[in-house]
Parts: sequence; structure tokens; C-alpha cells
Amino acid sequence: MSTTSPARYVAIDARQVALDPEGYLVDLADWSPAVAQALAAEEGRELTDEHWEVIDTLRDFYRCYAMAPAMRPLVKAVGQRLGPDKGRSIHLMRLFPDSPAKVAARLAGLPKPTNCL
Repeated sequence: MSTTSPARYVAIDARQVALDPEGYLVDLADWSPAVAQALAAEEGRELTDEHWEVIDTLRDFYRCYAMAPAMRPLVKAVGQRLGPDKGRSIHLMRLFPDSPAKVAARLAGLPKPTNCL
């Protein structure tokens, strides 16, 4: 559990899930697919099967390495799991504009990747 104080909350069913000032979960154990969908909806995103493939890849990466990957390791992990067409920066930028590693990690309920501004 993180020691970061909640900056705000997102409502999921009858409970409030605490977020830090950048919108990442305060407690990683609060993550669920419903949390990801609520966070995406706040940004006007609708999660497709392609988004979920990347989110699942990120969550598996975190289980193995106890860290959220920055962009290069994210591209490599997605490529290894989903194939070379999906393991490209341009594919991830299309799914998660702005900063794929940060946005996807936040939606996956993971901490902010290191080396991401």
C-alpha cells in the first residue's frame, strides 16, 4: 500500500477508490476492470480489446518485475506477447495518446513508470 495521500477519488459502484495527484491508485489492491473503465471514461476513452491486451500485458509485467515499464520495455513486452505489429510505438501511441507507458500503467492500476516525466 502506498503512503501517498489521496488527492481525489473515483466512484466504483458503492465505494470510493483513492487516487494520487496524478491519477494513479493510492492502493494498488483497489484495481479492477471497473476501475480501469472508470479512469478511461474520465478521459473520454473507451477501452477496446486492444487496450485490454496492453493492460493485461502490463499487469503481467508488473507481477514478474514489480515495476511498471517505461516506453522501451513496454514496446518490447507487448511485441513479445502480442506480436511485432502490436509491439510498435506507433500502435501504443494510437491506443494511449500522449504517453503510452504512463497512461496504460495508470489504467492498469500500476505505479507511474520510472523515467517517465
